[in-house]
Amino acid sequence: MSSEQDWTPQNYFNYFTEIEEHFQKARGTSLFLLSPLDWALIESWKNSGIPLEAVLRGIDAAFEKWRSRKSKVQMINSLAYCAQAVMAEAQAMAGATPSSGARPSEAPFPLEDLRVHLERNAAVLKERPGYEEIGEALERLASEAEQHYRDLEQLEQRLTALEQKMLSIARSRQSEEDLFAARRELDLQLKPYRGKMSAPQLAMLEQQYLDRRLLEGAGLPRLSLFYLR
Repeated sequence: MSSEQDWTPQNYFNYFTEIEEHFQKARGTSLFLLSPLDWALIESWKNSGIPLEAVLRGIDAAFEKWRSRKSKVQMINSLAYCAQAVMAEAQAMAGATPSSGARPSEAPFPLEDLRVHLERNAAVLKERPGYEEIGEALERLASEAEQHYRDLEQLEQRLTALEQKMLSIARSRQSEEDLFAARRELDLQLKPYRGKMSAPQLAMLEQQYLDRRLLEGAGLPRLSLFYLR
């Protein structure tokens, strides 16, 4: 995939899908399912502003290194194996001369898909005690969908703020036992890969994993446009 393709809005908002498919292709197993840890790692890359192209290049580099080894005892079963290579590619891209080409401005999905995404999440949250205010805010955004469709970056910022508010409420309701169970599961999954990430990377990944598990456990929707299907 070329860098020009990687920077199109379509690929930008398909960040998760693009990475999942690329990892499956590199691994040679299209039916391989990413783990909750993998999804949290992708989200930490997205929130850190790691370009999609850097992630895809990092995956390729990690698999290339793995294939060059004489002894391949274990298959690569997690994106965490590629973490160092992804960060190396991101740093290389950050030091490169920026392209003078402008990113295309066309929206990556139909207006109606955006409206449905906002209305569906609004309906869910309006029915959940304590989350009604967030649901009403989403409903207002849906009613102004055509206006927000012209500036998806600003809309994404609004949705991020609402999701943080939703997370704050969910955290206040999480039991100590549930949090302990989530951290124990995280430690088990992350143990083989701790040496491949820096302390800040690990901290962000841990938070993304715990937030993701919290929302899924509470049956709460993801508001970001990255989850628009």
